[in-house]
This record gives sequence, structure tokens and C-alpha cells, in this order.
Amino acid sequence: MALKYLHTMVRVKDLEKSMAFYELLGLRETSRKESEGGRFTLVFMAPPGQEECPVELTWNWDGDEGLPSDSRHFGHLAYRVDDIYETCRHLQENGVTINRPPRDGHMAFVRSPDNVSIELLQEGDALPAQEPWASMENSGHW
Repeated sequence: MALKYLHTMVRVKDLEKSMAFYELLGLRETSRKESEGGRFTLVFMAPPGQEECPVELTWNWDGDEGLPSDSRHFGHLAYRVDDIYETCRHLQENGVTINRPPRDGHMAFVRSPDNVSIELLQEGDALPAQEPWASMENSGHW
């Protein structure tokens, strides 16, 4: 049986705000579909050079009152990064809460504006412990 990964879909409440968050992570819009009949927009975003692994942002034009919720039924999205400390610093400077700081130099968690849990993993070996991350407490859920 042949199987091919297509994408991960997440519902979003504010398309522009959500796109801005994923752009902070380094993803770029690869395609978009507007459905007047279904009253929704699909935006596919992926890291440059990895267009085969997109996240699909689904925005319902008439709203989605269930968002954001704390539902984690699908788990999380995960991305490998070149420098976890620099990535977290960049996100934090742009208003993103680091829910699980990279105290170990290897793993961190943040959440999107729609409460989607995002895991960030250091490429290769863990980086040496570094402040302020080493002594930073968790914030909220991740």
C-alpha cells in the first residue's frame, strides 16, 4: 500500500495573525484556496525548500467560536531549528510566550495564536545550557 504525507491542518480564528506567527517560525505561504461556496480559506505554509511538508491553515469566514480551545487531540507540530536559543529569542522579542523554555538546549514549546502546540527541536546535539533559558520556568501549558 503506497502512502504519501500531504499536510497537517489546523483551524485558525484570525488568518492574518496566525500567518504572521508561522512566518516568525520561518514558514512561507506556498499556496492558497478561497472557497466562496464553502465560505473558507485554506493557506498552506512550509519552510523554504520543504514545500512538501506544509501546515494547512483553515479559516472559516463566518467565524469559529470553538477557537481557541485547549484541545490537544492531535498533539503538536514539530520543527527542527539551527539554534534553539536564537529561535526562542526571536519569537520572544516578537511577543510569543515560550511555554517550555529550552533549558536543556534541545527542546522548547510555544503556542500559536490559535493554541496549537509547537515543538522546537535543536538540530544535532543539544547546545550547552545558557541563561536566561536555563533557569526559566514553564509558562502555561505546552
